[in-house]
Amino acid sequence: MAKNVVVVGTQWGDEGKGKIVDWLTDNAQGVVRFQGGHNAGHTLVVGQGADERVYKLNLVPSGIVRKGVQCFIGNGVVLDIHHLIAEIRELEAGGLDVRSRLKVSPGCPLILPYHSALDRAREAAKAGDQKIGTTGKGIGPAYEDKVARRGLRVYDLFHPERFAQKLKEVMEYHNFVLVNFLKAEAVSYEAVLKQAMEDAETIKPLVADVSAAIYAANEAGQNMLFEGAQGTLLDIDHGTYPFVTSSNCVAGQASAGTGIGPDKLHYVLGITKAYCTRVGSGPFPSELCIDTENTPGHQMFTVGKEFGTVTGRKRRCGWFDAAALRRSARINGVTGLCITKLDVLDGLEELNICTGYQLDDRVVDLLPIGADEVARCEPIYETLPGWKESTFGIKRWEDLPANARAYLERMQALVGIPIDIVSTGPERDETILKRHPFA
Repeated sequence: MAKNVVVVGTQWGDEGKGKIVDWLTDNAQGVVRFQGGHNAGHTLVVGQGADERVYKLNLVPSGIVRKGVQCFIGNGVVLDIHHLIAEIRELEAGGLDVRSRLKVSPGCPLILPYHSALDRAREAAKAGDQKIGTTGKGIGPAYEDKVARRGLRVYDLFHPERFAQKLKEVMEYHNFVLVNFLKAEAVSYEAVLKQAMEDAETIKPLVADVSAAIYAANEAGQNMLFEGAQGTLLDIDHGTYPFVTSSNCVAGQASAGTGIGPDKLHYVLGITKAYCTRVGSGPFPSELCIDTENTPGHQMFTVGKEFGTVTGRKRRCGWFDAAALRRSARINGVTGLCITKLDVLDGLEELNICTGYQLDDRVVDLLPIGADEVARCEPIYETLPGWKESTFGIKRWEDLPANARAYLERMQALVGIPIDIVSTGPERDETILKRHPFA
């Protein structure tokens, strides 16, 4: 019987989902991306030594690096087709067969140049603490157009006259805002139309009914892996609003963003760093200073190589937050956890775990709703002893240092969700398996 597994980030993104999706693809015949846009970034390291290859993916699902695995981009993804084409060509230049294995939903909303122009102009107009920290790639404005029912979708590309008329109307609206309100330059209608029509010819062979394809694969006994982008605490509904992304990043979106029923989602794997990171603005209760040498925060930043895959921005770093993970686990219905980057903590004398917060005159054990409340939280810490031994590359639970096992077991107990996988390095086989999601 086919089994479907959903992989979601449980923190503020950058948890290492790409490697785990790639590793799990050994047991899947298809990988499906269900939300977000090319503001996501997955880095995969395949091979060793002279044979090592590093793939950086934004839109193409992580399963593409596995021969014979089918990949799908669901309707929940906002799609910059020009970027997708460039990504496909780069992967093909690296020796991967992409076009025969990638299918794109005709229902994907399009990101077009005026969306990124709006994104950048709005962010530039904000002052200091008001900046969201957006990537400026047009993700938010594209989702806005979708909800406002003025957006263009992939299927519109194949009706040139209809596309041109819709495009003209929406660009008149957005150019008015750009010029008169945001004091930015207008975007050329002719240039956008020309590029879109050229890209349509390239993308057309990849367009297919993704929902129907997934159902057909399941009926044929094929396992499917559903891949989310960003992290739960950046979810538009459940994250630290307004410092969030513009889509739903939670497991439930795997259904809405692909067109399959919730009853077809059998296991939810929550990816969690052994510490916490966050890119961009927004509250972060357990944050540490990363700029002072010989401190835990600096070690997390330097050893963990904490730079954004898409933007290259420094990631803020902090202690593991059990109260935040409790919130994420409930929202997603997490079945099991995968802990990544445990090796980054090697050598620290002591480790702190945030077990809850002091919020005004009360103690809370769940991350509050909304950025304003979260910003007022003072973390409550529990201290555990660290370990001197290296955990890098360890492949068996019993080979971990005793204090490392105790740290993981405490994380598990505080959240109430079993740890099924531990990642101890970027390579596929640098992984400890306790229970397989596809079992």
